[in-house]
Amino acid sequence: VRHGQSEGNEDSLNYETIPDYALNLTTKGKQQSITAGEEIASIIGDEKVNAYVSPYYRTRQTYDGIASVLKDQIQVSHEDPRIREQDWGHLRHPDDSRLLVEERNKYSLFYYRMKDGESGADVYDRVSVFFETLYRDFNKKEYPDNTLIVTHGMTLRIFLMRWLHWTVEEYESLKNPSNCQIV
Repeated sequence: VRHGQSEGNEDSLNYETIPDYALNLTTKGKQQSITAGEEIASIIGDEKVNAYVSPYYRTRQTYDGIASVLKDQIQVSHEDPRIREQDWGHLRHPDDSRLLVEERNKYSLFYYRMKDGESGADVYDRVSVFFETLYRDFNKKEYPDNTLIVTHGMTLRIFLMRWLHWTVEEYESLKNPSNCQIV
């Protein structure tokens, strides 16, 4: 699940003054997380689930909304920084960010590394290491049939790229999921 609508999604000027990790959900984002929880409940029925959550505020708040619906169905939840969003390095003016995005779009969404930040390939490496944890957990006898990952748009796309063995071109041809979209 991608996180719900955040302050950054609502107004990109928030990226000037609020670190990426500290952006909160909007009122709409909080409602989206509850709706996502209801949809997940309809998918898994009475089954249990283990959850992995990015440590960013908006993903933890999204998880809280989902968990408010699933309640005791969540067997264990893990906060995992390896599934955080792509690191842009530092606060910058939205105009500078727009220029950076234009440059990245011309070069490559996957390979372009922002100054003081990460490339999509760097995120791919983090997600690949996260897979080791998933595989170990999947092999535990008490592990439930369901896994919930609450993360970010690009990270979710990278996760799917790794899981489904997409090529770089296939990854770059897709857009991020919508806020609180379940994949």
